Amino acid sequence: MQGVKRKLVYVTAYELIGLCMSTLGLAYLADSAPSNTGPLAVMITTIAMAWNFIYNTLFEYWESRQAKRGRSVGRRLAHAIGFQLTLVVYLIPLIAWWLDMSLLEAFVVDLAFIILIPCYTFIYNWLFDRIFGLPTSAQAQPDNRVAA
Repeated sequence: MQGVKRKLVYVTAYELIGLCMSTLGLAYLADSAPSNTGPLAVMITTIAMAWNFIYNTLFEYWESRQAKRGRSVGRRLAHAIGFQLTLVVYLIPLIAWWLDMSLLEAFVVDLAFIILIPCYTFIYNWLFDRIFGLPTSAQAQPDNRVAA
């Protein structure tokens, strides 16, 4: 599976699992009911889905231009950490506003996710690639040289 179909399957499954984790995690961390954190988790998931699609498109564009193909542990870690750190910029103000807390308090609430989500992303990506294969951007280039 390649292209847009791959990205849509990837993002949808990733975010549905993330939605469940976020609802329960936010409820626990903010000492709030899941009925209060559920809508926030939906907003977070919506933002994360849109950003995930954009981020993966940009990452695969960069990846396709690298001399060395494949997805090493280092490349997977860079992907997971980069995604989470850029997502935080969007989410902390939303969490602070929704839960009526300071940006610092929202950061503390989000800190658990800042640590958990890169681990989840790393494991999810590894499993997704094992199940569906590597995207074209990470596959070895065929050797088109003609034997003499």
